[in-house]
Amino acid sequence: MKNWAFVSDFDGTISQKDFYRLVIEKYYKEGDKKYEDWQGGHIKDIDFLSEVFRNIHQPEEMISQDVLSLPLDPSFVPLVQKVQQAGGDFFILSAGTDYYIHKILNHLEIENVKVFSNEGYFEENNVKMKIDPNAWHYSERYGIDKSLVIKKLKEQYQTVYFAGDSEPDSHPAVFADVTFAKDSLQTILTSKHVPFEAINNFDDIIAYLKNNEVI
Repeated sequence: MKNWAFVSDFDGTISQKDFYRLVIEKYYKEGDKKYEDWQGGHIKDIDFLSEVFRNIHQPEEMISQDVLSLPLDPSFVPLVQKVQQAGGDFFILSAGTDYYIHKILNHLEIENVKVFSNEGYFEENNVKMKIDPNAWHYSERYGIDKSLVIKKLKEQYQTVYFAGDSEPDSHPAVFADVTFAKDSLQTILTSKHVPFEAINNFDDIIAYLKNNEVI
């Protein structure tokens, strides 16, 4: 069994803005109504994202520019480096799509970071999502079941750290050894009596790992 792994959500955790929000603001004004329906529980997460991403209607070069314009936590790259230098493995776990995550990792020249997410691809000036109901981590609501991924990693690592920011992250947080929570995830986990370390950014995570002699 390996020593430890660090797993991070992407949208709102690594990125400071969700990619779907950027798309709605720039290209899909009707998305605000879809957002309300989603928040009201009338649309599944994966159906909401699929609807938004297939209403971009832009060439891939423009989509790539939009992806790379997403503001990231300034300490994302330093955190990856410190985790890997200390012998940990870094994973990204997202209920969005790996399409834009891989673009950002490639742009930043980040290596040896495995991404667990919904498969995405460019087609007809949009981003399409390929959901496999036979995948071992399939979720009808999210496309990917983050809890199953964390439980799988816990079979391979002695300690699994997890960072997230919103409702989908509340489910894997139950199974991680230590959860770093920001924004609405703090309130959700408090209401569920799930322990967590409150953070504002990745600098707080780096400080915690240093104080606990992990890195």
